[in-house]
Amino acid sequence: MAEKEKTFEEITTHLQTQGFVYPGSEIYGGLANSWDYGPLGALLKNHVKDLWLRHFVRGIEYNVQIDPAIIMNPKVWEATGHVANFHDPLVDCKYCHARYRADQIIHQQKPDLDVDGMTQDQLNTIMQSGEIVCPSCGHKEFTPIRQFQMMFKTFIGVTEDKQSEVYLRPETAQGIFINFKNVLRTTRRKLPIGICDIGKSFRNEITPGNFTFRTREFEQMEIEFFFKPGEDDKWFAFYKDNCKAFVEKLGLKDANVRFRDHEPAELAFYSKATTDIEYLFPTIGWGELMGIACRGDYDLGRHMKYSSQDLTYLDPEDNTRYIPHVVEPSFGLDRLMLALCCDAYDVEELTTKDGKKDSRVVMHFAPELAPYTIAVMPLSNKLNDKAKAVYDSLHEDFDAIFDTTGSIGKRYRREDAIGTPLCITYDFDSDNDGAVTVRERDSMTQERVKISELSNYIHSFLGKNRVK
Repeated sequence: MAEKEKTFEEITTHLQTQGFVYPGSEIYGGLANSWDYGPLGALLKNHVKDLWLRHFVRGIEYNVQIDPAIIMNPKVWEATGHVANFHDPLVDCKYCHARYRADQIIHQQKPDLDVDGMTQDQLNTIMQSGEIVCPSCGHKEFTPIRQFQMMFKTFIGVTEDKQSEVYLRPETAQGIFINFKNVLRTTRRKLPIGICDIGKSFRNEITPGNFTFRTREFEQMEIEFFFKPGEDDKWFAFYKDNCKAFVEKLGLKDANVRFRDHEPAELAFYSKATTDIEYLFPTIGWGELMGIACRGDYDLGRHMKYSSQDLTYLDPEDNTRYIPHVVEPSFGLDRLMLALCCDAYDVEELTTKDGKKDSRVVMHFAPELAPYTIAVMPLSNKLNDKAKAVYDSLHEDFDAIFDTTGSIGKRYRREDAIGTPLCITYDFDSDNDGAVTVRERDSMTQERVKISELSNYIHSFLGKNRVK
């Protein structure tokens, strides 16, 4: 079998036609870069979340999970600097009026320049130099840079005025910081402690794109890990190792993953170190999936100042009081899913037993992440009821689908295309031997398994194929 080269467009088309992802508001003409997860995407998302919870919450003794509100007191965002500083440098082409982020368009056309450390004046100078070309029309004249507020603004109550103005959160992290004392008090824990959260965030991106890689509504999985000052290096290394282990459990190919340490010029002024984990997407190149950052005591310190509340920690071991330091592993769930799908997608060229050429589309998901673990199929419609009884005995324990449409070969191909690891076929011999044919997705090998032993067989299969 040979692997065919794949493109980003090919993969995203497959995800839409199979039911992983749908265009948002499609019957009304859609909404720019808005996407809905279909049945397969929702299952895949739940499995990634479950793996993350198992690895980082249940798997690390220091960690607990909370679920803070999306809408918070707007003073939260004043304290963090989001109201004053959470802006993008916006420019418009003077001819076609296409809109761009100045730093992104400069980076695309001058990749050797380090735009991350540039001021607005420096970016503006480059945009007005005549060296940057509008990708839409080819002209070289742009409006001066203006700052664009990235937080979505809304109102609470019946009036729309400054007093009722609130924001949709641009990140989940601050819901953790403002609950730090609550979690310590109610869990009666000592430092170190990790507070974890999975939830939606919202950013009014100027140029969202690349399918679900950059959207205005997205889901994050974040941890704020609090510890005694001076232990930064220890816990930063701890979470780098744990994030690496998590990526290995996802099953992403080593060649498509890299750790990138931020250069000093890239670091926020309060950050001692930051490492991004990036994935090599087909066609579009490297993109960030997650980051691990040393944030010091910046966030708790800011909230202490703006709330006038004491967020220090009294260490019972030496009776000292201090503001805890923080390491933050932050994961983009939508980006992780997109990377999983790109990594799993293959078009395999096959040679049949009689020497003919054939091909199949297959999604090589890690078995525990695949939307459906099993597909149960009757060989003939005459066997539907008996096959359905097998399905009924399994679907409460495993994500399963009952498939009766088309020839058995077409059904195998259909399950390959959505990544189902095991297909279970009830045939005309099943009445006599009390067994079914189990076909494995990747190798396409088949074996007979007793119906009474199916559940144990599936559990054993998942265990053998799980990255420890």
